[in-house]
Amino acid sequence: MSQQIEITAELRQDVGKGASRRLRRTSEKVPGIIYGAGQDHQSLTLNGFQLSKAMQQESFCSQILNVSVEGDSQQAIVRDLQRHPANEKVLHIDFLRVRADQPIDVNVPIHFINEEQCKGVRLEGGVVSHNITDIEISCLPADLPEFIEVDIAELGVGEAIHLSDLVVPSGVTIVQLAL
Repeated sequence: MSQQIEITAELRQDVGKGASRRLRRTSEKVPGIIYGAGQDHQSLTLNGFQLSKAMQQESFCSQILNVSVEGDSQQAIVRDLQRHPANEKVLHIDFLRVRADQPIDVNVPIHFINEEQCKGVRLEGGVVSHNITDIEISCLPADLPEFIEVDIAELGVGEAIHLSDLVVPSGVTIVQLAL
C-alpha cells in the first residue's frame, strides 16, 4: 500500500449553503464534513491546494486517510466528492470515519495487466474493452487493498472475465457477488 495520506482541516462554525459559498468564493478553502463511527458529525474547512495535491494520487478515494481536525487525528475514507461541472473544482467533500472492527464498503480501481501480451489482441486481431474500471468491495479497514489486479494475458477474442473470476485478497468480498 502507498504512503498514508494526511489531510489537515479546521472546524467550521458557519454552516449552510450561503456560508459554504462564501468560503469557496473568498479563499481557496473547501467545505466538508466528517461523520460516522458513532460520533457526532463535524463541519470542516479544508485547504483547497492541499486537497487537490492529495487528490492527485489514484488511491485517494479508495484509501484510509488521516484527517487531522485541530490536532485530533481521525481515520476516514472519502464517501462523497462534489465537483463544479465546468471547471472540476471541488465544491464539497464528505469523509466517513472508520473503525477497525467494522467492515466498510469502498470502490477500488481495477488494474488490467498484460494487455499488450493478450492472446486475443496479439494473435487474433481483437481489441480489449473495459466495461468497468472500479469495483465495490467490503472488508475491514486493515484489509483494504489499493487496487485489484486482473491479468488478461490468456484472454481470447470473444472471451470475458466475470466478477466471479476475479481473485481478491483474503478478507475482501465483492459486494455484487454477495447479493
